[in-house]
Amino acid sequence: MVKGIYHINVNVTNFARSLAFYELLGFRVVRDLSEVGNTYLERGLRMPQPRGRAALLQCGDDKRSTRLDLIEWKSPKPEGKPYPHLWHVGMARIALVTDKLQELCDKVKAANLEGVEFFSEPQVFPQKDGKGGESFVCFTDPDGTVIELIQFG
Repeated sequence: MVKGIYHINVNVTNFARSLAFYELLGFRVVRDLSEVGNTYLERGLRMPQPRGRAALLQCGDDKRSTRLDLIEWKSPKPEGKPYPHLWHVGMARIALVTDKLQELCDKVKAANLEGVEFFSEPQVFPQKDGKGGESFVCFTDPDGTVIELIQFG
């Protein structure tokens, strides 16, 4: 029986650039895998002679929290682009919880990173009493992977 999600793999085209982006969001490296590649990965991932730069990233101090497995594949070279829209079959976005949504949005915008594009300003779902409730915003990472920030009311 599955107990939880250990990590989500995010393939990137520039490891240093993407690491800086995810660190801006509050992730930190908890395991630097450096250059990876061996016959076990070749068989297990069904990839021809895989080699890449990778690290496991995590938010907070909970040892059980979900990690991001950030990888820039050197061999085989990455191809394609992230899904063209959010209604595509398969994993569509990574949703991250924050208690300072607007502050984090402002921080990401101020960094002015190439490829990072906000879909809109934060959207607020009003509560039944008409007051502010949950809010969210979506934007892309430098390679076009959609990131969603959520703040609960």
